[in-house]
Amino acid sequence: MKKLQTRLRALQNRRDRGASAVEYGLLVALIAVVIAATVYALGTSLKSRFNDANTCVKTPSAAACN
Repeated sequence: MKKLQTRLRALQNRRDRGASAVEYGLLVALIAVVIAATVYALGTSLKSRFNDANTCVKTPSAAACN
């Protein structure tokens, strides 16, 4: 009986570690999605600002240079 209890505890501990790894994997995936969305949003905004700066360097009297 004691041997069975020992095996069940070992099996339970193994399952806990597996569940933790899956949870960590989901967290990492969620963080990666948030980072990608942030980079995409900031990239679009920065692209617009750099284009405005480029226009001002080429033609300082342009409307975007105010």
